[in-house]
Amino acid sequence: MKKVTLLILLVVILTSFQQPKTLKGTWQFCGGYLNGKFNPAPKEYLMQRKYTATNYEAVMLEKDEKPYKYESGIYTLIGDTCMETQTFSALPSQLLNITSHYIYSMRHDTLVLKGKLPNGFVAEDYWKKVK
Repeated sequence: MKKVTLLILLVVILTSFQQPKTLKGTWQFCGGYLNGKFNPAPKEYLMQRKYTATNYEAVMLEKDEKPYKYESGIYTLIGDTCMETQTFSALPSQLLNITSHYIYSMRHDTLVLKGKLPNGFVAEDYWKKVK
């Protein structure tokens, strides 16, 4: 009986540390750091990312306006790394068709993405799950 209880406890502990297989859902930007300097989320509009199993789409939401798609792409999760390739950008971008690597983690209902951008900046973004 002790062996069964110990085995069940071990399985529960090991499965509690698994990373999700996808980021499916809608995530809202709630601030972050760029080169160590805190950047709060904009107050005039919301920034959201909608993830499917393999793709993402970033939109800006302003009051009384249609959602504005400003970015989209594909992503893959491997271990604690999120690899994103931007395939569309409404603005000129250094990231278009380049795969960026981010260390990701989940803190309750918040997705944290940390990485070094192609321009050398170090970013740490916080995205709260809304759907």
